[in-house]
Amino acid sequence: MKKKANVFHFPECLIIFAGMCFVLLDTFVIARPYAAVSNVPNSAEEVLRDSSETEPLITETSYQDDQISITLNEYRLNDTTIHVADIILSSPEYLYSVLANDTYGKNVTAETSDMADDADAILAINGDYYGARNKGYVIRNGVLYRETASSDNQEDLVIHSDGSLEIITEGEIEAENIQDAMQVYSFGPALVENGEISVSETDEVGKAKASNPRTAIAEIEPLHYLFVVSDGRSDYSEGLSLYELAAFLKEQGAVTAYNLDGGGSSTMIFNGKLVNYPTTSGRTIKERSVSDAVVIGY
Repeated sequence: MKKKANVFHFPECLIIFAGMCFVLLDTFVIARPYAAVSNVPNSAEEVLRDSSETEPLITETSYQDDQISITLNEYRLNDTTIHVADIILSSPEYLYSVLANDTYGKNVTAETSDMADDADAILAINGDYYGARNKGYVIRNGVLYRETASSDNQEDLVIHSDGSLEIITEGEIEAENIQDAMQVYSFGPALVENGEISVSETDEVGKAKASNPRTAIAEIEPLHYLFVVSDGRSDYSEGLSLYELAAFLKEQGAVTAYNLDGGGSSTMIFNGKLVNYPTTSGRTIKERSVSDAVVIGY
């Protein structure tokens, strides 16, 4: 009895391969814009009307006018360089979000420096890269764009209309019920709550290694914030664990602090210049294109 020869079904294999390629492209590459947006606060006219009437004092590491004060400081901790922007505002309206290409959507991205330039921002850091995921609350400048929870224990950062920061858990509240939310970022975890470290020494983002470039935002007191970016994955700067970052922020006086997207996304722009050394591989210094940025400006 003859054995039946194996038959190679080329058309079927081609269809399967094409399907797999489409799934990968749809997940990571194909841009799907859902809504055009305005990258300025809803009360832009009031903001501009109330802005400083005097010329700002600007140096390589500071910005000062009647409404906004920013001072850049650099720290060295655990073989890691940490860039800190110390921010004091007269109004919460000067802290807002920018979306890449003025568009809310999946895989719609731009470099943080380009978003800062488009918004004429004084200071910018990368946000939560919402477009790389299909779930997780997204509220930007008071507009609810996504209300699908990522998971019951997902910790989000809320910036309220008065400028205060709050940590919420998606499983405990629906996005539409978050009161007075101007921004909601879904990445995490929370680093500091009520002045105490809220992560353990073993906590990490997904399966990432312990030492990484990081981006975080913290509140010291009303309208007094820190934007923090640490370099990593290079010979000169190792990177921080979440616990090391949280401990640093607590030492700086943070009452609330939250971890934003890190790794190759971690970027700080001040007065149009790149402050840190963003890298994905450690071999090249280059900005990663992301979905959104958190900015200070008019």
